[in-house]
Amino acid sequence: MLNDLWYKNAIIYCLSVGTFMDANGDGVGDFQGLMRRLDYLQGLGMTTIWLMPFHPSPGRDHGYDVCDYYNVDSKYGTLGDFAEFTHACAQRGLRVIIDLVVNHTSDQHPWFVQARSDPESKYRDWYVWSDYKPPDAERGVAFPGIQKSTWSFDKRARRWYFHRFYDFQPDLNTSNPHVQAELLKIMGFWIQLGVSGFRMDAVPFVIAKKGPKVRRTVEQYDMLRTFRESLQWREGDAIILAEANVLPDTDLQYFGDAGERLPMMFNFQLNQNTFYTLATGDTAPLKKALLATKPRPPSAQWGVFLRNHDELDLGRLTPEQRAIVFAAFAPDPDMQLYGRGIRRRLAPMLSGDRRRLELAYSLMMSLPGTPVFRYGDEIGMGDDLRRPERECARTPMQWSNEPQGGFTKHPKPPVATISDGAYGFERVNVAKQRRDPDSFLNWMERMIRMRREVPEISWGDFEVLRTSRNDVLALRYDWRNNSVLFLHNFGAEACTVKFRCGRKDLDGEPLINLLSDDHSAAADGGRHAVVLEPFGYRWYRIGGLDYLLRRTEA
Repeated sequence: MLNDLWYKNAIIYCLSVGTFMDANGDGVGDFQGLMRRLDYLQGLGMTTIWLMPFHPSPGRDHGYDVCDYYNVDSKYGTLGDFAEFTHACAQRGLRVIIDLVVNHTSDQHPWFVQARSDPESKYRDWYVWSDYKPPDAERGVAFPGIQKSTWSFDKRARRWYFHRFYDFQPDLNTSNPHVQAELLKIMGFWIQLGVSGFRMDAVPFVIAKKGPKVRRTVEQYDMLRTFRESLQWREGDAIILAEANVLPDTDLQYFGDAGERLPMMFNFQLNQNTFYTLATGDTAPLKKALLATKPRPPSAQWGVFLRNHDELDLGRLTPEQRAIVFAAFAPDPDMQLYGRGIRRRLAPMLSGDRRRLELAYSLMMSLPGTPVFRYGDEIGMGDDLRRPERECARTPMQWSNEPQGGFTKHPKPPVATISDGAYGFERVNVAKQRRDPDSFLNWMERMIRMRREVPEISWGDFEVLRTSRNDVLALRYDWRNNSVLFLHNFGAEACTVKFRCGRKDLDGEPLINLLSDDHSAAADGGRHAVVLEPFGYRWYRIGGLDYLLRRTEA
């Protein structure tokens, strides 16, 4: 059973093949280059690699405009290279999940080319058409300020087509049973090539009814069960990790009351409130988000993250909260995007402050769910704000201080590595940090190793503890008669926080520090008082005095 739910205690690493490692010197990353770095990822402690789109594509939206779901873009390699890659991962005990972008295709996909050219084509009904421009065409655009409408006129078809995103990404009519059957076929194809699941893009839009007469959102949740059943029939432990930025009161609709729909979703509610707490030190909204997203089936799991390949979406915060986060982390309007988000990477958002970076990643790894890292997180990579929209956070991986950061031998790659400045590859790279025992990379490796040794976070139940300070978050997890405790100080000043462990049988038990020898004994009455440095954090196992005695005797 534990193997069937492997995702519960996984560590996921998201990367783009094209910006990770170039083996053939053409300036674009490829599968051969990625295979050269698998030992690095395994040594870092990752258990699962999430690949961003690598299918053939015109590349107008970083590969999210797919024109062939059954192949690999030639600039990354071949299907044979992909099969060799998944085999190499399996040899190292690494799993692979890939992006599944099926809400829309490229307008150059053969399906759409035939659909627009021939009204009698079977593919005409694979997309969403209208004889007129719907009156609400400006409503619901995904990229405000960049995108003006969700409907565009196609001169060849002489009809309007629906696109939730850019106009070169026509939406598939996912209500069509033939489209649904094709989606299952796509998933089955890649499962046979060795993947363990999919990160499904834009899930609320995939399952929503579409058409010119649709005036309110209607989700077809049973579609998720169909996806799940098909996957489990082909590979019992295959998963879907859903991108679904929805409110907590609809979470169970996506998971299913018994977990029969989605096994995993990203916790956007927790993510956005995490950044509000990082900006203000006020843990109240973060605690509220933790409790609001706590209900879920036993087999379901959250994906927890800090930054990803898109903008940091703050759309679920109040306008006042969003303004505060903007002021703290993106004061320049050029750092903001779509009126709702921040397009920077985490390290520059936190001004490269090592204390705050450690606090943020310590928090992420101790939140209820499976941690999801973005490539370069482990070395504190920066961004290039000269690049448009979300491209600024999609620069090549920085491996060394060689030209182009060791990413490629090509002198002028299509996407240049960040150079010069505080986050240039000359200063921030893997090789330099591996040689420094006190580097952020080596700290991250130690923390990931410890996170994998604390399964209570992934499998257990949690409780938010009351503390003497609002700027300190205390979480306790219980699983199989074991309990762990995590403290995080979001304040810029040292403090003494007082608290109880939250259960009578645990009150008075010693706290065994998992990261140092700084253990804590309870005072009379079972109350602990722990001194935390500015932006300090502690990982404790509750109880275990016999462990201390054995250690002393040794």
